[in-house]
Amino acid sequence: MKILITGARGFIGKNLTATLENVRTGKDKSFGISENITIYEYDKESGQGLLNQYCKDCDFVFHLAGVNRPREQEEYMEGNFGFTSVLLNTLKRHGNNCPVMVSSSIQAVLDNSYGKSKKAGEDLVFAYGNETGAQVCIYRFPNVFGKWCRPNYNSAVATFCHNIARGIPIQVNDSLKRLNLVYIDDVIAELVALLSGKGHRDVQGYYYVPVVHTVTLGEIVQLLYAFKSSRNDISVPELVENGFVKKLYATYLSYLPTDQFCYPLKMNADERGSFTEILRTADRGQFSVNTLKPGVTKGNHWHHTKHEKFVVVSGRGLIQLRKIGSEEIIEYHVCGEKIETVDIPPGYTHNIINEGSCDLVVFMWSNECFDLKKPDTYFQEVVR
Repeated sequence: MKILITGARGFIGKNLTATLENVRTGKDKSFGISENITIYEYDKESGQGLLNQYCKDCDFVFHLAGVNRPREQEEYMEGNFGFTSVLLNTLKRHGNNCPVMVSSSIQAVLDNSYGKSKKAGEDLVFAYGNETGAQVCIYRFPNVFGKWCRPNYNSAVATFCHNIARGIPIQVNDSLKRLNLVYIDDVIAELVALLSGKGHRDVQGYYYVPVVHTVTLGEIVQLLYAFKSSRNDISVPELVENGFVKKLYATYLSYLPTDQFCYPLKMNADERGSFTEILRTADRGQFSVNTLKPGVTKGNHWHHTKHEKFVVVSGRGLIQLRKIGSEEIIEYHVCGEKIETVDIPPGYTHNIINEGSCDLVVFMWSNECFDLKKPDTYFQEVVR
């Protein structure tokens, strides 16, 4: 299948092109597309000659090119209606009645220059479908958010992510204003589904992305500031599958300045080694790294409800456990050359000993974050 993408360097176009390239090379098989794919990327710098060649040869068109922030109002109609007309006439000239997907906007129902230009483009495409019999798929996208969207342009989410990540003030005129948002990955999944004839269509003949998130501007801003502060309290938000928070957090991270990907953690170090918390989560516990100098023993305590998992990633160690009230000692020799997990159940006093000649490095998970007011940690030596 030969696929033409207009506006291939834009926000949606760039994401679609990258996804189809992964499908083409076999790196992404999740869409179930087995046939060979050729991608024709067309943008405003490409020239009429390439458009003519691509329209003659393509089997499917994703028409994503458009104008949404011109210097003059007249450019709306020229970019959103005029180029659509050029595209469709070129397809007709070659007798190519392949399916055409068109990116419109929810503003097509509004009485402004942008909305009128989008509605004119829609009417033109519907007329083209009636005339030629070609399948036309028009999407009135709401606000689309995600990686690679240009900040300080036409997306509040992109602008907020970019500015908050850099400590730049933002302006919110109405924090209660509700937005309908679609995530870029959901948009791309819907568009790729069209290639197999599985797009979602409503009773009016428009196509739509089935997953829409409705949130207020205030909620978005509150979440973004929480994401920013999460590096200080080493937390991560609750990343529910297909939830808005998960998608917004991924979007926010994509706008971090490149010199701020790395951030420090607090190492609690002494002559025995160090202990460093990596992450604290609301419902998935705490993740930490523990290092022990040669010959050092740490632990010798037990918990009522708290339970842990120890993974030695470097060095050689001995983990010892004894059930409270019992004299039997259970031992596990562990090393970084054989990565394995040792569960530490409640009710077992336990320790870990560095048996090697270099630092022992242990990755540790606890089902709950340490709370100084309720530590649930009681000293008792394993070996008495």
